[in-house]
Amino acid sequence: MSANSTAPKDAAPQAIQETAPQVSSPMPSQNASGVEVPSAPESQNGPAVALSVWDAVAIALVLGFVALMGWALARKRRERARDIGAEPDLPRLDEGEAGKGAGQIDADGDRALESAERTAEAATSQETTEAQPAVPLSKAELEAQRKEAYRAKKARDLEAKEARRRAAEARQREEEEAAKAAQRAIEEAAAQKAEAERQKIAAEAGKTLSEGLARTRGGLVAGLNAFWRKDKAIDEALLCELEEVLFGADIGVKTSMRLIEFARDKLKRQELGDADKLKSALMDEMRRIVGVRAAPIDFESKKPFVLMVAGVNGAGKTTTIGKLAAKLTGEGKKVVLAAGDTFRAAAAEQLEVWGERSGATVVRGKEGGDPGAVIFDAIKRGVAEGADVIIADTAGRLHTKAPLMEELCRVQRVMDKALSGAPHHILLVLDATNGQNAIAQAREFNAALKLDGIVLTKLDGTAKGGVVIGICDELKLPIRYIGIGEAVADLRPFDGEAFVNALFE
Repeated sequence: MSANSTAPKDAAPQAIQETAPQVSSPMPSQNASGVEVPSAPESQNGPAVALSVWDAVAIALVLGFVALMGWALARKRRERARDIGAEPDLPRLDEGEAGKGAGQIDADGDRALESAERTAEAATSQETTEAQPAVPLSKAELEAQRKEAYRAKKARDLEAKEARRRAAEARQREEEEAAKAAQRAIEEAAAQKAEAERQKIAAEAGKTLSEGLARTRGGLVAGLNAFWRKDKAIDEALLCELEEVLFGADIGVKTSMRLIEFARDKLKRQELGDADKLKSALMDEMRRIVGVRAAPIDFESKKPFVLMVAGVNGAGKTTTIGKLAAKLTGEGKKVVLAAGDTFRAAAAEQLEVWGERSGATVVRGKEGGDPGAVIFDAIKRGVAEGADVIIADTAGRLHTKAPLMEELCRVQRVMDKALSGAPHHILLVLDATNGQNAIAQAREFNAALKLDGIVLTKLDGTAKGGVVIGICDELKLPIRYIGIGEAVADLRPFDGEAFVNALFE
């Protein structure tokens, strides 16, 4: 029993073991990353299938997590490669690769990252070969660079500004030189014209002093010559006849009486034995009278030298100014003429004609305007232009009208305001044909203006040239010029001795 009973006990478990289905325990497998992945169960009965489903779910979750981690790692590596400068050709996870093992993904990512790094290194190496990378600079070096760049910019700006300035100066110099050249051409043409006119004027032959005094000689000297020829003894009756001859020559009453007293005194001293001695004695006395000692006009004593010319209408004042201007410009002096005779018709036009002939500058105003204003402007212009001589024409007022004489005094004061000390010389122009009236004019003008000299015109047209002797004797004023003709050369500086000698030729 015991044997039999023992056998069945051992056989039962063995039978159960033999009859039970053989369930092979799943053997774990490894993926490329070395992670063990359990194999799916191979049992086909109910309980085994339920166990394998849960196991599969767990396995799937693990695989999904691993795949997700691999995809995230690959993406991070791509971004890193992009920052380096190369876009690696990394595999993308799509739905077909969702089940790929994490190990395979990691391997592909490593290879892509290595490729990207090699590409970036190659690009960096090429850039390094082409140009060395900038070395980071310190703050002090950067500040020094900025200062140097600023200095270089300032230097360039200054150089450009200087270049523009030089170019502008060069253009200005060219324009000034062109203007100066044009002005020189104009001045040279004007100078040539003036020189030709002066030569023309100089070529006009003037009269000799003897020719100019022909009529005076025919009056005074003819009477005296007739007197000399009388074969009479020199006595008181003869001296009375001599007095009549002197009065007829317009020498003047006072001067004639002085000459008669001179002859009478000689006669008393028995120094007049005959007519020739009387003639010689009278000529000596006349030379003494007209030889009023006065220094010649020094036009170079002042610059500009201002000359005021007065005289009544018709005395030849404007013509005398024109001739005197021609003489002065012929000496190389720069002359300005002031047309101060604003009341006489065509006086300014006449002066302008003489200005053109002589090469002098003429300053004029409106007809009927203020003569003082015209002369003031002329003096200011003469000073500004560096003139040597300024000659002022004045209104030809009659000496008998006191208010008009005062007007001349006012003009004289205006000239002093325009230039201190002006006028430096005052000349009175007298018409020799007026005879004794010329002496009266000289007396009135001298009382108003304090004359410095006389110009006696038209001596060639009168027999009353003896007025020269009367003026010098009564007023003690020097005769500066005499006019004996129409030409410029006919305005002559007065020489008393030569004048007397020409009278008695």
